[in-house]
Amino acid sequence: MDFLAITPRLHMLRFPIGQAYLWQDDEELTLIDAGWPGAAPEIEAALRGAGFDPGRLRRIVLTHGHRDHVGSAGELADRLGAEILAHRLDAPVIRGEAPVPDPTLLDWEIPLHAHGLTVPEAPPTRVDRELEDGDVLDFGGGAVVVHAPGHTDGSIAIHLPRHDVLFTGDTVASVQGVTFGVFHVDRDRAMTSMRRLSDLKPSVLCCGHGDPVTEDAAARLKAAAG
Repeated sequence: MDFLAITPRLHMLRFPIGQAYLWQDDEELTLIDAGWPGAAPEIEAALRGAGFDPGRLRRIVLTHGHRDHVGSAGELADRLGAEILAHRLDAPVIRGEAPVPDPTLLDWEIPLHAHGLTVPEAPPTRVDRELEDGDVLDFGGGAVVVHAPGHTDGSIAIHLPRHDVLFTGDTVASVQGVTFGVFHVDRDRAMTSMRRLSDLKPSVLCCGHGDPVTEDAAARLKAAAG
C-alpha cells in the first residue's frame, strides 16, 4: 500500500487494486472507503508514519459495497472506535444480509472483472449510519452525500463544496484520463449519475480507481460525461 499526499488535507491510500482517501480536519480524520480486507494494521501504521494519530479517525464513509472499498472498514472501526457510514441501499450488502449484485459486463470488461475478484472477499461489516441523498456530514466543512446509483444501487459520491473536492467512488475512473467507470449493475443509471456529478464542477476529482485529478478536473469530467 502506498500513502500519497494530494493536498495538505487530502491523502490517498493506494492498494494493488483500488484506493481509499484520508481527509484531515483540524481535530478529526475521515476515511473515504477502506481498501482491502486485512489491511487495517498497514493502514494504521501508514497513518502513524505520516504523523497522524489513528485514534483521531472518527468515521469511514463507504462509497459502495464492493470488496476493494469495504475491505478493512470493520476492523479499522473496531480498532479505532470509528463510525461506518454507507447508503441505505448498499447497507444490507455490506452487512452480508444481501448478495453483492452482479454487474452487467461488456465483453472487454470480463477479464478485468475476473482480475478484480482476486481481491479477498470482504467480511460482513456493520453500518452504523445509513445515508440518503443530500445528507450533510460533519467533516470537510460540510460533506454532501450525492446518491449516484448505477455502479451499485447504493453508490454515493461525497462532495466537499468548501474545498471543491469530489469523491466519486467507481461511477467515474481516472485510469487513462477521466472516464466512465466499469462493472456497473445499470450502465444507463450510472451514466446519468456521472452527468449529475459533472454538474458539481470540482477542482479536485478523487475516483475509486486511477490517479487523483487536480488540473482541469471540472472540464475533464464534463467532457467524459458527454
